[in-house]
Amino acid sequence: MFHSNFVCFAVLVALTLGGLTAVPAPAHAARPMMPDDARIVDPRSCQLESWSRFLKNGWEGWALPGCNPTENLEITAGGAYENNRVGAGAATTLQLQGKTIIRRLEDDDWGYGLAIGTVRHHSASSENQPGNPYFYLPISVAFAQDKIVIHINAGAARQAANHQTLMTWGLGSETRLANRLQLIAEVYGDDRSGAFHHLGLRWWVVPNRVQIDTTYGDRFGSQNGERWFSVGLRLLSPAFIP
Repeated sequence: MFHSNFVCFAVLVALTLGGLTAVPAPAHAARPMMPDDARIVDPRSCQLESWSRFLKNGWEGWALPGCNPTENLEITAGGAYENNRVGAGAATTLQLQGKTIIRRLEDDDWGYGLAIGTVRHHSASSENQPGNPYFYLPISVAFAQDKIVIHINAGAARQAANHQTLMTWGLGSETRLANRLQLIAEVYGDDRSGAFHHLGLRWWVVPNRVQIDTTYGDRFGSQNGERWFSVGLRLLSPAFIP
């Protein structure tokens, strides 16, 4: 099984670095987090993460379906439609990512994994923009009977059009406020621009199956109206893949 998973992941890495689907996009943990966690969807099951993000000058709609067809390989393929009222106007973003867990996160313990992906941004002003590969290591540490979980990310993202490589980072936390309610707080960014901060709540409507969330975010020291508000929906399936 390990050999089969490794071969699948190696093939996905090759496709990713080749830019077959191709802005580095932030990685996404379970909604609404931006720094990722050292967890993947259950074996042979799928999830759909979707959300709308409202900014001063526009709106984004995201949908990221993902499945774990084996035991330890989550494949996510989706994207976004962006409607900017100024500048480039309408645009789309496509994303493909593979993620595996190297050390499983247990109760009051720690774990880590590896994610590799690529994104392609398309708009009237960037019609032929090449794909942008990225990778990162998500590390998660759980405390206090899993009431608090800290997530640390470190990685790199290639901006092919500018021939630049960004070093990316993230620090986030999940705090259980009630049986179905969690508080999300995080900061993240790269080595070339100012960092972002992000705060939100998520609630399990149906435990382990249906989750909704709402968040607020902005860039530290921003004077350009970069703040946003989002609402999201996450759906998880039982195991069904043969």
